[in-house]
Amino acid sequence: MPSHVLLDTKLDGLSLVRRGKVRDVYAAGEDLILVATDRISAFDYVLGSGIPDKGRVLNQLSAFWFARTGGIIPNHLISTSVEDYPDSARPFAAELKGRSMLTRRTTPLPVECVARGYISGSGWKDYQATGEVCGIRLPKGLREADRLPEPIFTPATKADSGHDENICEADAANVIGADLLGRVKALTLELYAHGVAHAESQGIILADTKFEFGLTEAGELLLIDEMMTPDSSRYWPKDTYAPGGPQPSFDKQYVRDYLESIKWNKQPPVPSLPGDVVERTRAKYLDAFRRLTGRELDTTSPPATATGDKSA
Repeated sequence: MPSHVLLDTKLDGLSLVRRGKVRDVYAAGEDLILVATDRISAFDYVLGSGIPDKGRVLNQLSAFWFARTGGIIPNHLISTSVEDYPDSARPFAAELKGRSMLTRRTTPLPVECVARGYISGSGWKDYQATGEVCGIRLPKGLREADRLPEPIFTPATKADSGHDENICEADAANVIGADLLGRVKALTLELYAHGVAHAESQGIILADTKFEFGLTEAGELLLIDEMMTPDSSRYWPKDTYAPGGPQPSFDKQYVRDYLESIKWNKQPPVPSLPGDVVERTRAKYLDAFRRLTGRELDTTSPPATATGDKSA
């Protein structure tokens, strides 16, 4: 049986820094506690229904990837064990276990770093309109979901609400500087290559993904937020891959398809999801987690910290 759905958190005694579409962020001294709820958004709105265990999948899969890629770039993860959190957080251990992480505080870069190995989503729409994605000219005649000749870096503006907008590298450089953009571009493509190789070994195509980076007060660049989850990535089953149209996916595309089928106008009030859509979406998230990590989702969250082991 799926566990209780957590849509909102209220951790008395801890200061709420911000409430995003999925994560609630609390101050923990000089650090932060990120809590992944079971909220789900589509078409830039948080829906009225949650997906049981979705937050646990996002949190534990991010920790899995952070541990694998610490040798590529340091990340913000300190620990996923509530025993390591400040005393003020411990009364909420049952709520935090499995779906939270203690992280270093950074100033996030105002640019999202997207790597694409296949043409899909907003990239496909841009290509159809212009033959380009973020100013990168692509070969003529590509079909939806075709593999690109080589992965490309396509930055986007970050939006707390509303939809992120694809921008070209020159515009991104104007925002964060050419040198810093060059660093995060190289890191984005290296991290993506690592994810592609591992996902392929598990029978999954990582079509694209987005990363976020932040700077500490000392100027150290860290990988932050979530990492290669079904919310931030497009995962497809390798055995059913057939370019020329949309692909079955391990993310919330099933939810988007349902909302399209009921002709929702993508304006408030937001709809809730029927039970079968909730269960099928939950199953997709769990399937992705099992395949990528080789283990079952942990609902008790034993102590875990980032190891920096690139080959774990």
